[in-house]
Amino acid sequence: MEKRKRILDWFIEAIQIFLQWLLTKPLKWLAGKFASAPKKDRVIKSLSELYDEVTSNPGKKGMLYTFNPAIQPVIIFSDEHKGARNGSDIFAASEKNYSAALEYYNNHQFFFINLGDCEELWQNTIFRLLRKNKKVFEVEKLFVRRKAYYKIFGNHDLFWDNTPLSQVFLKRMYGEVIRVFACVVMRMQLSTTDHIDIFCTHGHQGDSQADGNAFAKWVVSYVWGPISAFLHINPNTPSTNDNRKTLHNMYMYEWSKEQENVILITGHTHQPVFNSVTHLEHLYLLLEEAHRANDAEEIARIEAEIPRRKREYDFVNNSFRNMKPSYFNSGCCCFDDGTITGIEIANGFIRLVKWKKGPEGPVRVVAEEVELDELAVRFETYKEAEDAAKMVT
Repeated sequence: MEKRKRILDWFIEAIQIFLQWLLTKPLKWLAGKFASAPKKDRVIKSLSELYDEVTSNPGKKGMLYTFNPAIQPVIIFSDEHKGARNGSDIFAASEKNYSAALEYYNNHQFFFINLGDCEELWQNTIFRLLRKNKKVFEVEKLFVRRKAYYKIFGNHDLFWDNTPLSQVFLKRMYGEVIRVFACVVMRMQLSTTDHIDIFCTHGHQGDSQADGNAFAKWVVSYVWGPISAFLHINPNTPSTNDNRKTLHNMYMYEWSKEQENVILITGHTHQPVFNSVTHLEHLYLLLEEAHRANDAEEIARIEAEIPRRKREYDFVNNSFRNMKPSYFNSGCCCFDDGTITGIEIANGFIRLVKWKKGPEGPVRVVAEEVELDELAVRFETYKEAEDAAKMVT
């Protein structure tokens, strides 16, 4: 029996090698021609249509909730890419931090928004994921039982939107049927303004592969994903392509800054963004502050970190000092070192948080934070500056 299995494994590997040699070039050419590179007009149109539909007619593609951030805390994680605990499972190293974080947020009565690409369904069957992720689903189930869980689909788990039997598998995961949406809009009441809408969606809007017609989405879910996984060909999604990360973040910001009293929160790129600036841009801002304060120690620390961050970010927006704080990105839950990042909304603040390995177990770190009332004031300041600039021109 064991000998037969080894022969079968060898035979499958031989087929893989032959097909890689035969198909890698044409498939990469096709990937380049029909890739998920975003088109600005498509991104803007897709985001606008989704936001308008949910705010005017909630229920089909997403829900509209009114909430008080001082009373109801919210945690947003995305891009776990839960796999089969094999060599290609990029979530495996983060599982402990992710589970510890969810237990913490459940104990503190947070509402949990899972912002897409929760499961890696390009490379795995749903049956394998159900077997290999039982413990993680049990932790997520804590929020389901409290009616405090909102699941959004992304491009790597389009399965939840495309498959008629998805409700059957969701019931196996969580013990009850839940709906999976394209987005959610949380309408915040603040003392400084009428309201601010927090528009949460995965961020693949405008991609020709994953946000196109039903046939294109079916091909991604059932043809391209399995083929690329079998042949070990990188599908070249934004999470693995620096240029596309930059384009996605740029277009998401371009859309958000044109809206009135709207904060856009996405995932998809695996790059955390806070107040519309990336980590690298934030370091440049901190460096300027350190120079103004003549803080030699802080200057040295930041200058030592910048080269490392430059390898992660291939672009710095020339306007990063004057960005409207309207775009946030939750990052991901599958960094190589097991760290996960997310967006917290609690106690009147919005925060970028990290959960990482500590000497005594997973620890929560607040990377950045800002008061929501201050954010609303910044919106007004930005609008006034824009209006003044228009009058000059």
